[in-house]
Amino acid sequence: MTMVSDATIDPIRDASRRMVRELGFMRPTLAETDMSPSAVHSLIEIGRSGTLQASDLCDLLGLEKSSVSRLVGKLVRTGMLRETADEKDRRAKVLSLTDLGRQTLSRIDDYARRQVHAALSHLPENAHVTVREGLLAYAGALAAARENAPTPAAEDVAIIAGYQPGLIGRVAEIHGRFYARTEGFGAFFEARVAAGLAEFSGRLAAPCNQIWAAMEGGRIAGSIAIDGEDLGENTAHLRWFIMDDALRGKGAGRQLLQTALQFCDDRGFAQTRLWTFRGLDAARRLYEAHGFVLEDEWPGVQWGREVMEQKFIRKRPD
Repeated sequence: MTMVSDATIDPIRDASRRMVRELGFMRPTLAETDMSPSAVHSLIEIGRSGTLQASDLCDLLGLEKSSVSRLVGKLVRTGMLRETADEKDRRAKVLSLTDLGRQTLSRIDDYARRQVHAALSHLPENAHVTVREGLLAYAGALAAARENAPTPAAEDVAIIAGYQPGLIGRVAEIHGRFYARTEGFGAFFEARVAAGLAEFSGRLAAPCNQIWAAMEGGRIAGSIAIDGEDLGENTAHLRWFIMDDALRGKGAGRQLLQTALQFCDDRGFAQTRLWTFRGLDAARRLYEAHGFVLEDEWPGVQWGREVMEQKFIRKRPD
């Protein structure tokens, strides 16, 4: 492996952050559309390829299966994509653009080309090739590094109880980034997460309350909390269960949930409740595998836009 000094790495990191901001990836929508960055990239990749399966999008976008499933479902419902049976495997679905999807992709391409043209107009023409070749090489190197990176395993993750420095901001960030990408949530949602966590952190001295962080390489990569006060009636409230994308599907989320539920049982809570919304299929399967049952669902707007809210309940094992 080639050794690279910080004097080279840090300016590249800074330039990468600036590019992300200037290209609009910090916003909940992208390319003058009302769609999330992941939705825009899905249209681009399917448009370039003609047809793709959802599993192909998982690999191309670096997203987990449940996130892509929700994303594809929204794009089908809004008329951007169509699903048809694969001729070679009738159990698989092939994704392709509808006329509306192609029209939208054309507008996205026009917008992106204008962005690039405007940027290159500030450079001398003899620098254009250097920019093109450098970006192509760097993008390829990033992809190669991701493909060859070791996959974090659950045993490499430490579950730490109690407040950790930076926990409130980091957990709010993980929530904000994940739900902006998958659900189009914005500042309202992230601010609500941060405010709730800040209030709850002031009550951690109570023995019925606890929060756990999943620590990977000294970095907070997930969280879960049990609030034993806000519902009353000897009922625990499971809150802020989230995992960083890099650890999804690796077993760390299961460890967090099992730790929290053991806490509930050890404290003698008669039941544990959680509130979520329809479409988070991977989380729902995990909840149901640990004894939660869907108790009720209804349309609501507490997350910042209308979703089908759900309430799950788990009774303490006998």
